[in-house]
Amino acid sequence: MHYETIFEETAYEEQIHPDQNYDDEEDQDEDEGDDSDEDNVVVKDSNGAVLKDGDSVSVIKDLKVKGSSITLKRGTIIKKIKLTGSEEEVDCKFDGSSIVLKTCFLKKA
Repeated sequence: MHYETIFEETAYEEQIHPDQNYDDEEDQDEDEGDDSDEDNVVVKDSNGAVLKDGDSVSVIKDLKVKGSSITLKRGTIIKKIKLTGSEEEVDCKFDGSSIVLKTCFLKKA
């Protein structure tokens, strides 16, 4: 026996009340998202120095990178860090790999 499935295409029309403009509400929600806590977070290194995007930092302790055979030795300089929005983490690249480091193991170079 051969079974045939038939799908009916149904067109759903959005029912919008004439007094409501949903596009404006979505734009307002997006604008509110731009004022996120990411701008207000102050990221500090292990010594309390304020870090910002593009800073160079050095590692204060030997760190094994999870999922890799890389070990960051004490004193290694990491250039051009990026803030992640978390006050405890920064994003950076080392040997072509993108890694996230905890600020408690870093000091501003």
